[in-house]
Order: sequence, then structure tokens, then C-alpha cells
Amino acid sequence: MGILRNYNFFVFAVLLVGFGKEVMGEHDKPNFVLMIVDDLGIGDVGCYGNDTIRTPNIDQLAQEGVKLTQHIAAAPLCTPSRTAFMTGRYAVRSGMGSAGRVQVIVFLAGSGGLPSNETTFAKLLQKQGYTTGIVGKWHLGVNCENRTDHCHLPSNHGFDYFYGLPFTYFNDCQPGEGTEILADVQVMLWQAIVLLGMAALSLVFVRLIGLLAVSLKLIALLALLCLLVFSVWCVPFWWLQTWNCIIMRNGDVIEQPIVTDTLTKRLVGEAEQFLERNQQKPFLLVLSLAHVHTPLFHSKAFAKGSKHGLYGDNVEEVDWIIGQVVKAVEKLNLSNKTLVYFTSDHGGHIEDSERGGWNGIYRGGKAMGGWEGGIRVPGLFRWPGRLPAGRVIDEPTSLMDVFPTVVGLAGGELPKDRILDGHDLMPLLEGRVERSKHEFMFHYCGAYLNAVRWRPPEGDAIFKAHLFTPNFSPEGAGGCYDTGICMCHQGFVTYHNPPLLFDLARDPSESRPLTPESEPRYEEVLRRIAEATAEHRKTISTVPSQMSWSKLLWMPWLQPCCGTFPFCSCAEADHIHL
Repeated sequence: MGILRNYNFFVFAVLLVGFGKEVMGEHDKPNFVLMIVDDLGIGDVGCYGNDTIRTPNIDQLAQEGVKLTQHIAAAPLCTPSRTAFMTGRYAVRSGMGSAGRVQVIVFLAGSGGLPSNETTFAKLLQKQGYTTGIVGKWHLGVNCENRTDHCHLPSNHGFDYFYGLPFTYFNDCQPGEGTEILADVQVMLWQAIVLLGMAALSLVFVRLIGLLAVSLKLIALLALLCLLVFSVWCVPFWWLQTWNCIIMRNGDVIEQPIVTDTLTKRLVGEAEQFLERNQQKPFLLVLSLAHVHTPLFHSKAFAKGSKHGLYGDNVEEVDWIIGQVVKAVEKLNLSNKTLVYFTSDHGGHIEDSERGGWNGIYRGGKAMGGWEGGIRVPGLFRWPGRLPAGRVIDEPTSLMDVFPTVVGLAGGELPKDRILDGHDLMPLLEGRVERSKHEFMFHYCGAYLNAVRWRPPEGDAIFKAHLFTPNFSPEGAGGCYDTGICMCHQGFVTYHNPPLLFDLARDPSESRPLTPESEPRYEEVLRRIAEATAEHRKTISTVPSQMSWSKLLWMPWLQPCCGTFPFCSCAEADHIHL
């Protein structure tokens, strides 16, 4: 009887321990708070050298965690960079790299976007029992065939909750700020409207005074063409603020157009509420800010507080947002089990006068292909008790590395049916290894391979070869000021044979191209890069383009709308209370 009693007790104990491990195992999984800013230059942050813009909260992340000095975006523009971030793969593998002039999604009512067969880190964390949410900017598409299929939205890519901007925050969202969407095309359309209208009126006048026998059919044809061109110009361009500048909660449009005065507080409030709701279980929160993309926010609390004018005010507001979210994590006593990450999707937009970011010593900026200023971004990881405080890593790393890092920490398995371009960062962050796994990194401009970085296994050198570079304008300028943004396709770039070669370890500003005389390994470096490039190209499969004109152009049946289309209008009911 005693033996039976002991046996029952043993079984009960085993079951209790097993059950306890199952329950505790779920709660022992780390949480993730991934924060990504829009268009922030690496030179705008204090811990990366800025001494005039105040960023104490971001700087504290560097002091309490690990700072990456060669953290690289996979693309110099929003849509392809965010695609690579979410999937751990170069955007060209998803069809999200453009071969034409338009390199990002420009209309919410286009059918292009992140394909449903792509796997995001959020999808894999869901499988591990995580609650996943994204607050802020998406910019990876909405619908495919009708305005409610939501095939590209976060809900179809592993996120349980979405609140924010399915598009982006751009000039058309603020009356008086001008337009960013195909501005030259709009000018051409307006000129055509004027010419056709004047021609039709002139023929009417000539007919009325009897000067010529003008056919009424010709006049009607000109008037019809004028009306047709006017329709193409007016819809969708005239209503861009209504069509693109919206707020969604999950699949519902809750504000159209955006009320920007309270947007910052609402994004912060949504992030804090997500953390509070999910504090008892493992969670992933992606906070994707609308800052510091133009038009810049005019927040009263930060007005005229920076030496760098409105742009500096916006960066300091970003710092406040980061501080609020970190405080929310600390208030919930989750710091020691939460990995906090901070970065930017790409470099600052230097052509946008004083409203754009500063990329420090690095050449180029947003949309400028492989120049460092457009792809080298802040990279900070904080995890008290797990990551060493104050550690600085000078090895090449990528935004794509976040994918395998968080999936591995969550206990998930990486996909085996596709090529991943990111690497698990934990060995490097924890100091268990000294070298990055990125021996080669490939820098894309749209769908075109633009530059290749090589970190030789021995020595300190970091070589980068530019296969082509954007044509800066006017001549001698440091950006594409005549067009407002650089292009990637033929006619707007210069190809280099041999490639322009730099050693970033000695020349991070990319100001002195190497020659056979200045670099003894010149021929060897170009040969190794050419071999690696050839091998990389073999891994790129042809997939349907999501960035073709047929996918990008506005289609009324795909337009997200609250109310009755086309009279879309609504305001978030409780935004004034936040």
C-alpha cells in the first residue's frame, strides 16, 4: 500500500512538474519590442555622434545595451527595406524591388504588396504562442482583388493586431505641403488639360464667328479628351489625402483622412495598451513610427525646442516616444525578459532641404542605392541581464538579421523552403563570437544589384564595390536635387567597369576610390566580389513583380473606404481623449 501511495505521489509530482514547465515555459519566453523610425539619418542620434539634437532615451538604450555601428538596411527606400526586415530576405526575392521609376507603393488602391506566400517573423512567432501586434506605418500593400480581401495587410502576415497607417505619412497628408506622388506626371496632365481645353474653346470661337467651318465632331472629340484627361488627373491625384492618408484598426478604416494633431499620442497610447493587455503572455510589438518622414509633425509640446528647427523637433519627439514605450515595459516589470530594438528603415532624405535627415560622415542618403548614407542606420539592442551594457560592435549586420534572431529566441524553426539572407545576431550581441556571419552583403537599388560589400575573414578591411551609382544633379551636388530623389534605372545612373572600390574601414565616407596602386589586393578583391556576385545571382529566382505599373496604379474597386465610396470620410471617435 505504501509502495502504491509513493508511486501515485511520484506520478502526481511528475505531472505537476511537467504541467508547471509547460505553463512557465510559455511565460519564460522573451518578449520583443521592435521600434523602427522612418527616414531617420544615423547622424541624427546622440549616441552616433550628434551633439546638438537631444536624444537621451535612445542614447540610454545604447548605454544599457549593444550598439551596432555597421547596421545596414537592405534597401534605401521604405517598401523594399521593410519587406526585407519582415521576411529576412532581400526584397527582390518577393518581387518587391522595382525595375522602374516608382520604387515604393504609391496608392493604397493598388494591388501590389507583400505576397501572401512570404513568411514574416510574426507568422513564426504566432506558431510559438506569441500575441503579435504592429502599431504605426505598414506600407506593404492592402488589397488584391477587392477592397475587403486585405491580402497584404498585417493580419495576413502574422499580426494579431494592427493599428496605424497602411500607407505612409507623406506631403499629400497635409494641405499646403505639396505633392510627392508622380508630381511631374500631374504637371503633364494639367498642361494637357489646359491645351485641350484651349483648343476646344478656340475651335468653338472660330466656328461661331464663321471664320472656318469647324466640325462639331472635332470639337466634341477635343472636349471629350479634355474631360478624360481631367478625370485621370482629378481621380486619384486630387483626392490623394482622402485615398492614402488613413488610419486602420485591423481591417477597418477608422479615420479618413488622418487627423495629425493627435496622431503621436494615439500611436504611443496604442503601443502602451498593447503591452498592458499582453503582459501575462509572450508578445511581439512592432512600433513603426510615421516620424520623421515629411511633412514633419508640428507638435506643440516639441515646437522650437531643437537647434535644428522643425526636423530636430521631430527627432526629439521620436526620442520621447521611445522613452514612453521603454518606460511602459519597465512599469510592467518586463525589462529582464524583453528584447528592445531600435533602428531606422533607411537613411535621411538629404534632398528635402532642411526637412530631411543628416547621415553623418556617410555619403549619400535615401534612395541613393548602395552609398552608406542611405543604408547605414542606427541599430540598438537592449536586454538587461542577457546582453552586456555598453557593448559596441563594428561588424557588418543587417536589418534582415532581426528575423532569425527573434525566431530563434522564441523557440521557432526557420523556414527550410526558402533562402534567408539574415543571420542570428545573438552570438555576436552576447560576445560569443567576434566576426559577423555576413562575409558578403548585397546592396540593391530597386530590382538592380547596386553594390557588394566584402568582409574578408582575416584583417580589418571592409571592401565595397559599386557596380553603378546614381547621377547626382546638378553636376557636383551630393544628391539628385533636380528630380528630388534618385532613380535606379538606366538613364539615371552611371555603370562602372571596373566597379568603384572602397575600403570602408579606412574610408567610411567613400571619398577615395581604391586603385591598383593604392590597394595591393585590388585585383583579388574585385575577383572575389565578382565570384560572390555570380553565386548570389544564381539564387535569385524570377517571381511576379509587385511593383509593376499594373500593380501600382490606383484602382477604385481596391480603395479602402469608410462610409460610401467615393464619399469616404470618418474620424476616430475617441482620438480627442488620448
